[in-house]
Amino acid sequence: MPTTIEVSPSEAAAKAAVLIEALPWLKRYHGAIVVVKFGGNAMVSPELSAAFAEDMVFLHHAGLRPVVVHGGGPQISAGLAEKNIASEFRGGYRYTSPEAIGVVRDVLRNRVNKELVALINEHGTIARSIAGEHGNLFGGRTRGVIVDGVELDLGRVGDILEVDPSSVMDALDAGRIPVITSIAYDLDDPEKLLNINADSAAAAVAVALQAQKLLVLTDVAGLYSDWPNRDSLVSVINTVELRALLPELESGMIPKMNACLDAVEGGVPNAAIIDGRIEHSILLEVFTQNGIGTQVVSEDA
Repeated sequence: MPTTIEVSPSEAAAKAAVLIEALPWLKRYHGAIVVVKFGGNAMVSPELSAAFAEDMVFLHHAGLRPVVVHGGGPQISAGLAEKNIASEFRGGYRYTSPEAIGVVRDVLRNRVNKELVALINEHGTIARSIAGEHGNLFGGRTRGVIVDGVELDLGRVGDILEVDPSSVMDALDAGRIPVITSIAYDLDDPEKLLNINADSAAAAVAVALQAQKLLVLTDVAGLYSDWPNRDSLVSVINTVELRALLPELESGMIPKMNACLDAVEGGVPNAAIIDGRIEHSILLEVFTQNGIGTQVVSEDA
């Protein structure tokens, strides 16, 4: 017997309005590569993780070509604690010792990546796991960080200097959603692994793929010009304005905003910091007029 669903005219009109609002963005981004950095609370909340997976599947079936790059901060901290290895952050970056890098790789590949791929694949076999250190995807060199004018060592932490996106393009061309770990091999010693900040890795992938958009999930509503004044949320900022604001930002926001700068200055039309604590915030950013969070654009946009 057919199922009858009662929908009032006002409810039907509201749903239709939402769909129509998405139409220009569906046309604009059809076939476009969109790189999404998955992190923050969305990684540790089953509900938010499931919603994120649904968003990736929605983008895929809506004609976009999503690429996911993830870190795993909370899971890495837990994995290190299990091995009695202390966690230490310097200037917003995790210090990674030679004994810690193996744990970092294991957690990213066998916990975070595996679980995220499985969540997406609940909707069909469309996600493909890609390790950042394999297939020459990420090549990097060690880096330090300057805090209060002093450069500090970060151990096995590196910057990405080379990206070979062929494995990612192969996955996209096969109709898959690539899900990428943020580990690189050291260009000076290919047997040596480097922990890469996932925000930076996402930006590097976006530039290499000539993506149309970079989305960075975080645990705040966006960029505030005068934190903690919540009335100072910035909806759009250009690269010149952002660069001037960087020294005033909290250390945890600096890698994320640097990633947006790198992406836009590398040719990505826009990058956005969005609140990963809100279910389906990605769809709100991509398919609505006002978007959500803070969008970074070029100076002449």
